[in-house]
Amino acid sequence: MPLLKSWVSSANDAAHPFPLNNLPYGVFSTADSDPRCGVAIGDMILDCQAAEEAGLLQLADYPLFEMPFWNEMMEEGPAVWAALRARLTALLAEGSAEQAKLEPLLTAQAEAELHMPMAVAEYTDFYAGMQHAKNMGAILRGSPDLPANWLHIPIGYNGRASSVVVSGTPIHRPNGQTKAPDAKMPSFGPSKRLDIELEMGAIVGTGSEFGQPITVDEADAMIFGYVLLNDWSARDIQGWEYQPLGPFQGKAFGTSISPWI
Repeated sequence: MPLLKSWVSSANDAAHPFPLNNLPYGVFSTADSDPRCGVAIGDMILDCQAAEEAGLLQLADYPLFEMPFWNEMMEEGPAVWAALRARLTALLAEGSAEQAKLEPLLTAQAEAELHMPMAVAEYTDFYAGMQHAKNMGAILRGSPDLPANWLHIPIGYNGRASSVVVSGTPIHRPNGQTKAPDAKMPSFGPSKRLDIELEMGAIVGTGSEFGQPITVDEADAMIFGYVLLNDWSARDIQGWEYQPLGPFQGKAFGTSISPWI
């Protein structure tokens, strides 16, 4: 898709990650303002709360940007998400009649602190790449052979929602049990095999009815957006504790996500 032109000059740089074609959502604060929802455009951030209060970003009969997280908007569903995207694109496009009103609502990203973009209710981790699945088998089971169910169903585990933090949050090396091959008993101490994994996280914006199945198409429509994700792992702790019920403390100490959805 060709680069869309914006009146925000930095967004017209083809090398910039946030042109008008890609308007990610986040939460930011400044020295003069509390955390609030914002949209990145070039090297700037548009204050969604201020835009809504000014009557420039009204998508419902009630405010959607009063709270400093995107959950309120996520609950509105795909139709409102699409309307938001269309409205933002029109407001920030070259030749927008609202440019003069919007310019005071921009904050330089360099002057902003970024926060968690949403409140995390639950967190599930899957491993979908074959290379990754084989690597994990080699690390944890001593064999790259795929588990018997891997080609047929998603393999995952329910993680600790409270461990999901915004990128840049310090991660503490966890303590836990490990057992050397020649030891009779496990020992307790800090992990010696701390690992990082670059992944993508899908943000599910709308819920499902308890006990009711959903189709693949319905599941796709429920995804609000994506974040980059670092799945921290204490491999030595994980290797001792994960059988037969899967990861526990070896995975529960930190999961970092990008501040932009």
